[in-house]
Amino acid sequence: MTNEDILKALGNVQEPDLGKDLVTLNMVKDIAIDGNNVSFTVVLTTPACPLKDMIKNACINAVKILVNKDAVVTVNFTSNTSTNRKDAKTILSGVKNIIAVVSGKGGVGKSTVASNFALALAEGGAKVGLMDADIYGPSQHIMFGVRGERPMMREVGEKGLIVPIEKFGIKVMSIGLLIDEKQAVVWRGPMVSSAIRQFVSDVDWGELDYLVIDMPPGTGDIHLTIVQTVPVTGVIVVTTPQLVALADAKKGIAMFSQAQLKVPVIGLVENMSYFTPQAPIGIGVPENKYYIFGKNGGKNLAEEFDIPLLGQIPIVQSIREGGDNGVPVMMGDDELTKKAFMDFTDNAVRAIAMRNANLEPTEIQEIVAQ
Repeated sequence: MTNEDILKALGNVQEPDLGKDLVTLNMVKDIAIDGNNVSFTVVLTTPACPLKDMIKNACINAVKILVNKDAVVTVNFTSNTSTNRKDAKTILSGVKNIIAVVSGKGGVGKSTVASNFALALAEGGAKVGLMDADIYGPSQHIMFGVRGERPMMREVGEKGLIVPIEKFGIKVMSIGLLIDEKQAVVWRGPMVSSAIRQFVSDVDWGELDYLVIDMPPGTGDIHLTIVQTVPVTGVIVVTTPQLVALADAKKGIAMFSQAQLKVPVIGLVENMSYFTPQAPIGIGVPENKYYIFGKNGGKNLAEEFDIPLLGQIPIVQSIREGGDNGVPVMMGDDELTKKAFMDFTDNAVRAIAMRNANLEPTEIQEIVAQ
C-alpha cells in the first residue's frame, strides 16, 4: 500500500453534505502505513459533525475494497470549523460563525431554544458563545443560573474588555448581568443600538466556532443593528405550530430574505410541537402525541419558503423547569428531550456548513434607507 493508493481510494468517499469527495475537499491528512496497518486523519468542518460515524465507515470500506482487504484501518478525526467570512475582521475577529436565533413574536421559546442550541453545539466539542441581545427582556442569565453575578474586566492593550461569564462550557453575556434586575430598561432605540455594539466590541469573546445571538422577538432596530455591525452567517427562526405564531414567523423570514439584507435563513425550528404524557416507571416510552397548538405548522411553513425544517421540540415539563432552575435541559437527565435538541443541532450544523460552502461570503450588511 502507498499513500497514493489510499488517496485514490478515499477519493471515492463523498462528504454527504458538501457533495464532493474527501480528497478534493482537502480533508485527508497524515497518512501513515506500516505493513497492513494504515491510519489517517479526516478534518471535519465542525467538531459537532453528526456524520462522523458514516464518514468513518465509508473510509474503512473504501480502503478494504479498493486497496487491501486485509488492511487494518484507523480513522482519526480533527476539525477545522468551516467559515465563509470575507469581511475585514476588525470586529469579532476570532469568531468563525455568528448565528442569530430569531422569532416573529414573543412566547414561542426562542431563548430556550437558543440556550439549548448553544449547549448542544458545545457538547459536540465546539467553542461556543451566547449573546443575549434581548435588551428589554433578557433571560439567559436566569436560564444559566448566574443571576446576581457580575462579569469581570480585562485589559487588552489599552482597552478594557468585559469578560463573559463561563457556565456549562460556554461564554455567556447578557444585559441582565449588568443592571439591577428589579429595574426596567427604559431606553430609546439609539441607546439600545449602542448597547448592542458594546456587546460586540467591548466584550472579550476570544476564539469561537459559533457565537449564538438570542435576538429580541419581532423585527426592529436591534436586528438591523446586528446585521450592520457583525457579519451574520445566518439566522434560525423559531416558531410554534400555532397559526398566530406562524403568521409572525413569516415576517421574520421575509425580513432576512430581503435583497438588501442578504442574510441567509439557515432553517426553521418548531418549538412546542406536541405533548407526550410521561410514561409510568417501567412501562417504557409512550407513543401518544397531543398536538396542542396544531400539527405540522412549522413543517408547512418551511416548505412554503423552501427552507429546512431543522427540528421539532416537544412540550416537556423538564424544559420549563431547567430554564427556571438555571440548569437547561441539555444539562439535565431527560434523554428524550436532549435528543430532540441534539437532532435539531445536528441539522443546523450541517445547514451552516452547506451555507458556508455554497452561498455568498458572509459580510457586514450596508443597508440603504428607502
